[in-house]
Amino acid sequence: MTANTDIQFLKGVGLKRAEILKSKGIDTVGALLRLYPRKYLDWTNITLVKNAPFFENVCLKAKIVTPIETVETRRGITIYKFLAEDASGRFSVSLFNQVYLANRLNLGSEYLFYGKLDGSFVLRQMSSPIIKEVNFGGIEPIYPSSKNMTSKTIEKLIKTALSVAEIPDVLPESIRKENGLCDIKYALENIHFPKTKESFERAKKRLVFEELFCLQVALSVIKLKNHKQSGCIIKNNVFEEFQKCLSFELTNAQKRVVLECIGDMQSGRPMSRLIQGDVGSGKTVVAAALCFVTAKNGYQSALMAPTEILAEQHYKTLSRITENTGIKCGLLTGSLTKKQKTDIKEKLKNGEIDVIIGTHALLVSDVEFSNLGLVITDEQHRFGVAQRGKLENKGVNPHKLVMSATPIPQTLSYILYGDLDISIIDEYPKGRQKIDTYSVDSSYRTRIYNYIKKFLNDGRQGYIVCPLVEENEELQLTSANEYYQKLKNGEFKGYSLGLLHGKMTPREKEAVMTGFAKGEIQLLIATTVIEVGIDVPNAVVMLIENAERFGLSQLHQLRGRIGRGEYKSDCILISDSDSPDTQKRLEVIKNSSDGFKIADYDLELRGPGDFLGNRQSGIPQMRIADIFADKKVLLDTKKQAKQLLQSDPQLKLSENKHLRQEVIDLYTKLK
Repeated sequence: MTANTDIQFLKGVGLKRAEILKSKGIDTVGALLRLYPRKYLDWTNITLVKNAPFFENVCLKAKIVTPIETVETRRGITIYKFLAEDASGRFSVSLFNQVYLANRLNLGSEYLFYGKLDGSFVLRQMSSPIIKEVNFGGIEPIYPSSKNMTSKTIEKLIKTALSVAEIPDVLPESIRKENGLCDIKYALENIHFPKTKESFERAKKRLVFEELFCLQVALSVIKLKNHKQSGCIIKNNVFEEFQKCLSFELTNAQKRVVLECIGDMQSGRPMSRLIQGDVGSGKTVVAAALCFVTAKNGYQSALMAPTEILAEQHYKTLSRITENTGIKCGLLTGSLTKKQKTDIKEKLKNGEIDVIIGTHALLVSDVEFSNLGLVITDEQHRFGVAQRGKLENKGVNPHKLVMSATPIPQTLSYILYGDLDISIIDEYPKGRQKIDTYSVDSSYRTRIYNYIKKFLNDGRQGYIVCPLVEENEELQLTSANEYYQKLKNGEFKGYSLGLLHGKMTPREKEAVMTGFAKGEIQLLIATTVIEVGIDVPNAVVMLIENAERFGLSQLHQLRGRIGRGEYKSDCILISDSDSPDTQKRLEVIKNSSDGFKIADYDLELRGPGDFLGNRQSGIPQMRIADIFADKKVLLDTKKQAKQLLQSDPQLKLSENKHLRQEVIDLYTKLK
């Protein structure tokens, strides 16, 4: 039986279980063996009762010393209680509705108890522990389970698979030897059923390395393939002409990044580059410069943004900059009328539009270009994996630029954007104001309102950000709708307030944003829809309610909506959470304005999936590696992948044949 054998043919599976496993993405025997335990119960590490810490999982070996007492509660729950002891002390055990377990326990017999202790030092307590016979030893794997498939069932199937399946080793022997790694058979046996902690660590080291190494090889192959393709060649560098269109001086960082991009576009291969820059660092102007250069060389550009607000903001910026240059800009979004869309698409196809700015509407099949030379994706991580190359396929190997205003930690960018060259705008434009950030509880709310009023009375504007649109009693979070009504008729009566959230129609959003931009709205009550794409230099104060509900990078993005003009700006975070983790997180955002440092801390706290918002963010889901904890391994594998491909770029050597197949599979998923 091979790793590619359909899972239904493994003994003990059959059609019904195969259907359940396939719904979880486990369609082959090899995929089953890569379903690693989510945790382990270590029955070998036995602790004495008196030494056992509270609120941590421990294994106790103790004798039942009192008869089992049965207690019926008014809610119909049956509790079985008894005392157990070892040589160092006693503890109380409570089992809830576990009659089967209670019936097989004997007074005077010794058992292993696995669980958490609480209570007091006078009498410790353990509720619903896992109980085993004393001859049960070893480290027990616990798998992700469901009602239809228990951990024990998966464990039995994996034991069967290990005994019959031939698993090819994708790591070449030379790589294994160089890095002191075990073979795949040992690794799989000891990640599922480790005999000792040492054998587990050895297996995990091997599998983490393999996962990151294969990914780095696949990404490197994509990058090499991109470098070999011929893109549209930019012959005329008209960057100086572009700068004359501006009413301000570009920063040195902006100039450097534009020239790096133009260098790629003149190289004879398509540019594949990521531009990272903190909030307010001026990425849009860089995009405008490249669209200008592309248009002046006879090619079209497409700039795709995740929201209509951001697309419209980019359209206005680029239209203003390219005014009187002969370059024609267009806007294509879902809210346009059918006639407007048809008109734009016709002009785009005929080459009458040089730069098209839009949302997902650009991906529709009937959107055609005359001569697409440059594709720019803004806030790339907000687009799904399948969308990443869809726009590029509308041209013949166009140049590709990805922009991110969300600083991505280095470890994450190696995976998320491993096929791209990276440029960083690490300098702010002149006049960008420092933002002071404060964190308080809700008892300060009245004082904060009065503080905001001072700014409004001076002719400035502000934001109040809420995490929800409608009231949620269960979560007890401030609702944007109710909050708006309350402030409008209460604390801020007499002031001009606006409401903005994601459930409004595009036309409603546009009306509110236009009013805010013109200064007709003094205070904007909003959800995170303002996270990107809103640039109002007169807005100088922001209050964020329920700040504990936001990720650090998201708080940093929101804060970046103020401080964009000549006035000093303040951001106030309100949170009543007394969680030490929350307080620590809010201290980070208070004390740092460096988006990259904040992103590193945010990634460490939340992991890559939550950091990016969802699993369709473009990042492969790691099965065993942790890109933060395994940062050193990630860097090592990146270097070794590069070395391997220099000696065998096609992976044609016999020792690389299994690696080649793994990379082909990964390549397909990543592209």
